[in-house]
Amino acid sequence: MSKRDFYEILGVDRGASDADIKKAYRKLAIKFHPDKNPDDAEAESRFKEAAEAYEVLSDQQKRAKYDRFGHAGMGGAAGGGAGMNMDDIFSQFGDIFGGTFGGAFGGGGGGGGPRRMKGSNLRIKVQLTLEEIAEGVTKKVKVFRLVQAEGVEYDSCRPCSGTGQVRRVTNTILGQMQTASTCPTCGGLGRSVKSKPKDSDEHGLRREETVVEIEIPAGVEDGMQLNLRGKGNAAPAGGISGDLLVQVREADHALFTRNSRNLHLDHYVSFVEAALGSQVEIPLLQGKAKIRIEAGTQSGKIVRLKGKGMPSVDSYGKGDLLVNLNVWTPQQLTSEEREVLEKWREATNFQPDPDPREKGFFDRVRDMFS
Repeated sequence: MSKRDFYEILGVDRGASDADIKKAYRKLAIKFHPDKNPDDAEAESRFKEAAEAYEVLSDQQKRAKYDRFGHAGMGGAAGGGAGMNMDDIFSQFGDIFGGTFGGAFGGGGGGGGPRRMKGSNLRIKVQLTLEEIAEGVTKKVKVFRLVQAEGVEYDSCRPCSGTGQVRRVTNTILGQMQTASTCPTCGGLGRSVKSKPKDSDEHGLRREETVVEIEIPAGVEDGMQLNLRGKGNAAPAGGISGDLLVQVREADHALFTRNSRNLHLDHYVSFVEAALGSQVEIPLLQGKAKIRIEAGTQSGKIVRLKGKGMPSVDSYGKGDLLVNLNVWTPQQLTSEEREVLEKWREATNFQPDPDPREKGFFDRVRDMFS
């Protein structure tokens, strides 16, 4: 089951201020606090969920990363939702409630007013090369999205007088009781369309092709999602536009294979180079480099070039390039070449190591980092 959006959990929009986020969390913490909901597993889950959302959105660095990458960019940064320790959650209350939790129930109260709808999100995929990912890139993509048509005019909703709610007074044996509910005419918006162009829908929206510029940071990985706030579909009645969710797809490279921040390259050397030693040139994502082949190099040896891999999306430096050396066996020989090799067929130094135990590729990679 996918995790809910942190802004959705707290019931705030993505442009909410720190004060709005704190207020929303305070309200939920009061509502779902275990002392008010004893033996209620659902309330406890909601209580922890709100705490996780607040932990991320109240921290400017975590919030910026979440806005860009969503849950995929959190890693271990978030509190872990249902796995959070109650002591850790209660430690937040000094900031939220100004001391003990006991006084939190006194000054609640919720405000009414028309609600602001949010437009739906749009999802696209962008394919990137390793070279683009290594440097970071700006992409321009065409997106069909709903926008507010020019010339749309709105009226205040008459049934609810623009409040978005209709109130009813009911007589009971205990006296009059007032209830409020969402206005069925405007859906809680407080406004209705007065006039609109013919090519727009009932909300005054129409679909248009828009060019969106996407700044993709260096080091992103396949499957990672970028969130572009406000670049999705527009909302009715001047509400909040949805987001454009951009999923990164990494194109296969002709030479390199990526494993997180490390790159792997298969490079072939001749039998003579492996036996006598040599210096060979290998390709990098940008440019070339020379590596030394030690005399007696066996096929499968890995040469590690530090810092020649991929950058980290968190700006924690670069990975390495791991060059897997393979000894190339000639498939066609001239008579002279065959004659030379036949002379050395039985030579002691040309016989393989009698010990058959040879570490596999991943074992050799693990040894390099141990």
